[in-house]
Amino acid sequence: MGLFTKDIKTMDDLFVHQLQDIYYAEKQLLKALPKMADKATDPQLKQGFMTHLDETQVHVQRLEQVFKMHGAEVKSVNCPAIDGIIKEADETAGEVDDKAVLDAALINAAQAAEHYEIVRYGSLIAWAKQLGRNDCAAVLQKTLDEEKATDKKLTTLAESKINLRAAS
Repeated sequence: MGLFTKDIKTMDDLFVHQLQDIYYAEKQLLKALPKMADKATDPQLKQGFMTHLDETQVHVQRLEQVFKMHGAEVKSVNCPAIDGIIKEADETAGEVDDKAVLDAALINAAQAAEHYEIVRYGSLIAWAKQLGRNDCAAVLQKTLDEEKATDKKLTTLAESKINLRAAS
């Protein structure tokens, strides 16, 4: 089902479709984060990826909870956006020989994924509220807050040492 197909007729259809989209994205990130941690050379960055892996497992569980609360089937739809972000990260990482530069590239890739998730969760929360599903919005808000916190940690790590090391 594409984003603007005749299968999406109502705000509720759109809400469920985007739940399925972000569910797919989170499950793909469960596979990508350990690979990113393996490639990272900075211990703090490695640990950050592993910590976010644990959080992502909780994000998947929360999405399953929201599907059930909303009375929708727990399933995913392909998300070309997250597939592209992950593919680009893999390709870029494969092209970088300097490990300090690689860490900077990994942060950039991780933030691309975080920003995608932040957009999706923000919209889902707004739509849930519009549909009178403040209960679903509250669950999704927890994940949005964690995604924003992860993005902030990545920025701090990049600006405090990773980018400096990569530039020297």
